[in-house]
Amino acid sequence: MHSAPATTATFPSDRTGPPRLLLVASTGGHLTQLVALRDWWQNCERSWVTFDNQHASSALAGENIIYAHSPTTRNIPNAVRNAVLAYRTLKDTRPDLVISTGAGVAAPFFAVAHALRIRTMYIEVIDRISSRTLTGRLVYPFSDAFAVQWVEQQRLYPGATVIGPTL
Repeated sequence: MHSAPATTATFPSDRTGPPRLLLVASTGGHLTQLVALRDWWQNCERSWVTFDNQHASSALAGENIIYAHSPTTRNIPNAVRNAVLAYRTLKDTRPDLVISTGAGVAAPFFAVAHALRIRTMYIEVIDRISSRTLTGRLVYPFSDAFAVQWVEQQRLYPGATVIGPTL
């Protein structure tokens, strides 16, 4: 990707029909950044993984939502629960691409997607310019595509593609 996606996503697939996406994000700014890419994902088949709260309900009204376990920060039991959820969700939905802007909920989904040979794309958050996020560090090895929103972030993640701001 050389710029922020402006049209429908396209991916090679052995099936017909629109690409099938699994969009994974914690609520708050992470979810807001994925929702802001609506022009890119709106014509795709999609499911969302996020937390069960008012922000998700209002931002994703009418969308297929799978609720993850929270909190995720330093919570080993929920990390395990989300890994099991990731396996079940990925086996059931078989997306062409798992895409995330973070945070902690992304890590188990990317690890499981990688193990199942499902393509992944991570977009580093807009507000972390001079240092890497914990989630970015965790999912970088499991990402087929890694995007950053600022040129300054590219030095933190060798091989990342600058897509420009999502917001």
